[in-house]
Amino acid sequence: MRSRVAGVRRRDRHGRGLRGPLTPPQAPVSRTRAERFDDLVDDEVRRLVQRWGRELAAVEFAVEEVPDLEPRFEGPVPLGLTLPAESGLPVRIVVFRRPVEARAAGEAERVRLVRDLLVEQVADLLGLSPESVDPSYDFPDD
Repeated sequence: MRSRVAGVRRRDRHGRGLRGPLTPPQAPVSRTRAERFDDLVDDEVRRLVQRWGRELAAVEFAVEEVPDLEPRFEGPVPLGLTLPAESGLPVRIVVFRRPVEARAAGEAERVRLVRDLLVEQVADLLGLSPESVDPSYDFPDD
């Protein structure tokens, strides 16, 4: 029988080495929730840029965890916002990951919320209606 120091457990108790990842790093399963959300936003931005590339060339898109709110802020937490260009920085459209995930009931609703949010922000920026920016805006099942 092996002697053990009290309170110390060894991870390699059967001599097989430490456990490695169960899936390869490039597999979708190994991506974090934040990385999958970033991919979702990138896909939607890419879709909008295909149609409005010239108008959106100087716009920067970003994902942040949560908005920076005042301590006594009242009202619904924003899902995103558009920051105007200032001091050499481009216009910036920001999507807040945590509020979107909290508001969405599932993956399909999260995709729809991100799509609608980006379409609304781009429409506001370009001075157009959301339906003219993306004809699928009116159709929740797309």
